Amino acid sequence: MSARHWLGEHTMSRRVFRASVAGLLIGGLLACGGGGDPSPVMSVDSTGASTFDSASLAGQLATYPLAQLSGAEADSLVFMRQEEQLAHDVYAVSATLWTPPVFANITASEATHSAAVKALLDRYQLTDPLAGLPNGSFKAPAFQALYDALVLASRVSALEAVKVGLQIEELDIRDITQQLAAIDNPDIQTVYGNLVRGSRNHLRAFMKVLTQMGGTYVPRYISQTEFDAIVNSPVETGG
Repeated sequence: MSARHWLGEHTMSRRVFRASVAGLLIGGLLACGGGGDPSPVMSVDSTGASTFDSASLAGQLATYPLAQLSGAEADSLVFMRQEEQLAHDVYAVSATLWTPPVFANITASEATHSAAVKALLDRYQLTDPLAGLPNGSFKAPAFQALYDALVLASRVSALEAVKVGLQIEELDIRDITQQLAAIDNPDIQTVYGNLVRGSRNHLRAFMKVLTQMGGTYVPRYISQTEFDAIVNSPVETGG
């Protein structure tokens, strides 16, 4: 089964996956609950790499009452935890293979994206049964198959690895946007809103590199119109 075919089936079924890979900054996400004027939850550098600030996120989450979590919201958190970690793990492999700094830069950012979702899992006391697995290992066979396929494609060349980056980011944009429609808890909305902004920024970053390399790309998961509107617009700051 192709990765693209699987992705369509997976999004429709919304299976509950639970995954954990030790995320960079998880401790910081849970330790700080500060007040005062909050700094932006997510910082964005000149390349578009979008990184959650652990202290700012923890302080922002602490301002929200702990509301009841619906089944759809719980499923979504578990799903996005694994999808964000998959992005990190694929890019981490590319960073060891290819010289463009976009891979290492976005790998570091994706670690904080995964950690942000993990902070929500912990906030709602949802279990994370894949704790302790190394990067690139997923208990869910579908996620494992997707990771393996994307890494295989990334090993072909730097150009193909950049295209994989575009594929992952447009997939994230589609999935987060779809899932936000079923979420009303403001703490999850805050994290997801920043996640989707980060994915748009990363899409812009990968497209810039692809253009410099002379490559082309046809989107798979969002429309060409939406894709073009994103990559031709300025980098977004975090909320």
